[in-house]
Amino acid sequence: MRNNNDRVKENSSQKNWIEELSKSDDFTSFTTSSDVEDQSVYRVYFFRTLIRSEIMHEEVLPYLTKNLTLQQLKSQIPVQQLIVTTDNSVVIEKLLEGYVSIQYGDNKTECLLADVANNISRTIGPPLMESTTLGPQIGFVEDLVININLIRKKLPISDLHIKEFKVGKLSKTGVAVIYLSEIADEENVNTVTQRINDIQYDHIPDSSFISSMIGDNTHSIFPQSIPTERIDRAVAGLTEGKIVIIVDGSPNVLLTPALIDETFIAMEDYYVNWVLATFFRLLRMFGFALSIFITPFYVAILTYHYELIPPRLLESLILSRASVPFPPIIEVLFLEITIELVKEAGLRLPSKIGQTLGIVGGIVIGQAVVEAKLTSNILLILVGLGTLASYTSAIYKFNNTIRFIKFPVIIMAQLIGLLGIFMGFIYLITHLLRLTSLGRPYIGAYPFRKTTAFDLWVRLPFAVQKKRPTTLRPASLFRSTNDIKRPGPPSDFDE
Repeated sequence: MRNNNDRVKENSSQKNWIEELSKSDDFTSFTTSSDVEDQSVYRVYFFRTLIRSEIMHEEVLPYLTKNLTLQQLKSQIPVQQLIVTTDNSVVIEKLLEGYVSIQYGDNKTECLLADVANNISRTIGPPLMESTTLGPQIGFVEDLVININLIRKKLPISDLHIKEFKVGKLSKTGVAVIYLSEIADEENVNTVTQRINDIQYDHIPDSSFISSMIGDNTHSIFPQSIPTERIDRAVAGLTEGKIVIIVDGSPNVLLTPALIDETFIAMEDYYVNWVLATFFRLLRMFGFALSIFITPFYVAILTYHYELIPPRLLESLILSRASVPFPPIIEVLFLEITIELVKEAGLRLPSKIGQTLGIVGGIVIGQAVVEAKLTSNILLILVGLGTLASYTSAIYKFNNTIRFIKFPVIIMAQLIGLLGIFMGFIYLITHLLRLTSLGRPYIGAYPFRKTTAFDLWVRLPFAVQKKRPTTLRPASLFRSTNDIKRPGPPSDFDE
């Protein structure tokens, strides 16, 4: 028999967590008997704002009339998640996740925890930021369990391993690390899990926080993990040896290690002929260069290098800028900043108002600026081309990087002309060469690997892509061992 000291400790321990949680008005408790000393009484505790009351009334409460112990209740209640524990920290944690706590008789330390949480989630729909005409039209949502379910349906194999974490001192955000054990490099997996375990922060509302905290260089403006809403991109990354990180509350999952070249790869490239896919991919790379360097070239050439302009084009430029009172640098910065303001206003306003503002504001402001002789119409065309080109990347987060890079290059072009542009280009390449993702090179073409040439700058036919990219150090190199057999040319003779 237990002595009085043990009973006092149990009552004090129970009283502490009940008093702590009872400070919230939505914390509810009741007993199944009016007689507190009744040995068969059940005491029930829960947060009414976190549970689904119909589940509790239909699946839990009817069994509290059968005078069963907690272990017997655990085998009787038809709820998937049931835990019997005496750990008060576990009780508090589970109550705050939507569990109901049940105590029986005079045992005030042991609790049966039943999952009756009210999990509210957005309906599964198409990806909002990575929409395509071809391919799957199902995107991730903000629920961790649903996102894991979507991946498991695409990869129903036992090699798909999941490690779950709780990150955030206050938010206790669920984070899942997913990888294929037979393909992913074990060192990459250990690096990701270690960095997530080392995170010390109060609140993790989105996967972008995790991306910033586990990156090799937290000061770089280049994303060192690929955020995506597309299930097919996440599954394709897993089969290549990448690691997927899912954060509860975020529809964007992270793919790591990442390559800068992957920002030009759209999933639609794999749903069209390889020749067309290669053309579109090279077009996006050209758009990246155009968006960064088109306006700095305008500033450098008009400020220092008139001799590089063909005579007929020079005549058009002179006529266009004859009435403009500002030097090229002021003209360019004024127009670029105006375009950025229109973008920001369109993003922050409600969707319908933002679309109207973006279209009407761009046309009206552009026309008014040219008529007021504040800028040349040729520069307006160049800035428009650069703005369109900045959104050709397949990853939205990378578009923000492009928007920023051109401003330092414009300043360098004003200071020392084409030499400044060249120096800016060298600095950019140097930074990218030094940048890594999980210790792997960020530029896929350096150091050069033959396997990266099959699906990086170009997309060759699937029959050629027999090996996974070696930059990821996959445990299994080959993804295809058999040649695709094709029928021979038709014969003119019957056989």
